[in-house]
Amino acid sequence: MRIIETKGGTVIEVFVKPSQPRFNVKIDDGEIAVFCTEEPVKGKVNKELLKELSRLFNARVEIVSGVASRQKRLLIANTEKSVVEQILCVL
Repeated sequence: MRIIETKGGTVIEVFVKPSQPRFNVKIDDGEIAVFCTEEPVKGKVNKELLKELSRLFNARVEIVSGVASRQKRLLIANTEKSVVEQILCVL
């Protein structure tokens, strides 16, 4: 699980699994797996991912890299690494 604190917030690496029955976030073999309900068409998965993770972390989330990939790096703006780890451990 890669979580890196930067001056703009915290960057996490996630693996996205689209077309799932419900949205869920799990730590799977040391990797953050995000199960999205949307199909990977016209950015629908990315929109759902940003919306739901923004709600989960109560902060703005943006894609740093991996827009067209299942492996993504996300910036959780103005959030410390310890806060992100704490939220992820509860899941």
